[in-house]
Amino acid sequence: MEFLLENILNLVGFLVGLAIGIMSYIGFRNTGSPTLFRLTIAFSSISLGFFIIWTGYMVEDFVTKSGSIERWIQTLGIAVQTVGYFFIAFSHSIKSFFPKSSYFRSIGIFPLFLVSSVQLEHIFRSVSFILLAYGAIETMLSYFENRNKGAISVAIGLALLALGEFLGWYSFVFPESILYSASMIIKIGGLIALFIPVSKVPLTKIKFDDDFE
Repeated sequence: MEFLLENILNLVGFLVGLAIGIMSYIGFRNTGSPTLFRLTIAFSSISLGFFIIWTGYMVEDFVTKSGSIERWIQTLGIAVQTVGYFFIAFSHSIKSFFPKSSYFRSIGIFPLFLVSSVQLEHIFRSVSFILLAYGAIETMLSYFENRNKGAISVAIGLALLALGEFLGWYSFVFPESILYSASMIIKIGGLIALFIPVSKVPLTKIKFDDDFE
């Protein structure tokens, strides 16, 4: 049952990410916004990452029947998603990898214990967490400065994605728990939150960059 749930959640993640990628591309065609072009690449990568993992589950279910997805397939999917998270963070016009404030810089130190693992999947998840947490904090600071309501949805989406990545790592510590399924649900919720501001662009042709700067 848990295997089926994880299979379905990865398929849903693929479809949601693909929908946002398509909307971003339409918005880019309408506005010419470089931010939307980067977001098109970002959400296409995230969607592709979900698709790779979902394909791994399907191969296991119908071909290998080993009872678990091949580790290298899941690592590849997470790596592709990390590329997408990088482009999302890049859309915030990050001037440096960590903020100047020593208080906010501490968020980068917190997940670095993940990098000590020899497994690439842990490294990719730690990088994803840092990028997403940084983006969420930058977006909230932008909201406090400009009071842009769209920034709230973006910050919530990035924060949920960061939390999902963190819980995804913890699912390795407690493999028999529902943490992995919970992390997938939270990540899908984050993508839906990001879909809200993106979906307005093709309909209104508004400038989207303000929500990400």
